[in-house]
Amino acid sequence: MESHTPPVTIRELTTIEEFDACVRLQREVFGLEDLELSPRRHLIVARQAGGWVLGAFVEGELAGFVHHLVAVRGRDEIIGYSHMMAVSPTRQNLGLGARLKWAQRERALAEGRRFIKWTWDPLRARNAHFNLNRLGVVVRHYAVNFYGTDYGTAPGEIGQQHGIDSDRIVAEWELNSPRVEGCARAGQPSTPRGELAAASIVIPPDWGALLREDPQAAQQELLRVRSEFQQAFAAGFVCAGFERSATAPRYLFYNQVSDVRPQVSG
Repeated sequence: MESHTPPVTIRELTTIEEFDACVRLQREVFGLEDLELSPRRHLIVARQAGGWVLGAFVEGELAGFVHHLVAVRGRDEIIGYSHMMAVSPTRQNLGLGARLKWAQRERALAEGRRFIKWTWDPLRARNAHFNLNRLGVVVRHYAVNFYGTDYGTAPGEIGQQHGIDSDRIVAEWELNSPRVEGCARAGQPSTPRGELAAASIVIPPDWGALLREDPQAAQQELLRVRSEFQQAFAAGFVCAGFERSATAPRYLFYNQVSDVRPQVSG
C-alpha cells in the first residue's frame, strides 16, 4: 500500500483561537512551564508591532508554526528575529520545519528584509545540521546561559530541568546571499565553495541521552564546547558547516565564507 502524504497549507495566523493553538503546541512540543511559554498576548502584541506567525496546517489542524519578530541591526536596519519554531511530534518527518523557514524567508523578502537571526542549542546535532547545511546560516557569536537554567525539550526529557546553562549560538541568515539562494534552490547541504575547514568542534552524538544518563559529564561537555567555540571566534573563524556522524558529529569553521554576503543588484 502506498503511503499517503497529507497536503500542507502554510499561512499567517491572525485569530485568538489560532494563537491559543500555538500556546498548546508549545506545551506539547517543549513541555515548558507557563513562565517559559510565549503566551497569547505576546503573539498578539508582536503582530501589532509588525511581526507575524506563520502556521503549517495538516488536515485542517495546526501542526507547526514559526514566530517572526521585528528587530534592528546596527543603527537603522530593520531585520527579522525568529523567536520560536515548533512542529508537533505527531507530524514529524513531513518537512514542515523546512517549509516554515522557507515561507518565513519569502515573507521577509517581500517586506524588504534581507536578514533574520535566531539562536539554537549548540549541543543539538539535528538543529545544527538543519540550520547550517539545509538553510545556509552562518554563526559568529556564542551566548553563554542565554535563557538561564535550561529545560529538556526532546522526547524523553521534555520539561525536565537539568541544571545546565542554556548556552546558545546565533544563526545569521542572509536571505539573498548566494549561499542561501543555493540552499533554497537545491534543498541540499551547502558548504563554503572551494574552502577547507580551518577548525572543527566535536559534540556528543546524543545530547539528550547524555543529559539523562550522566548530567555531570554533560556539564563538562558543555564547558568544553563553550570554550572551543569562544576560542574559534576569537581567532576570527566563521562557523559555516556541520558534519553529521553517528559517533562524532562536528561543527566546521572557516577563515572566511565567500558566498555569505547578500547579492547586490546594479
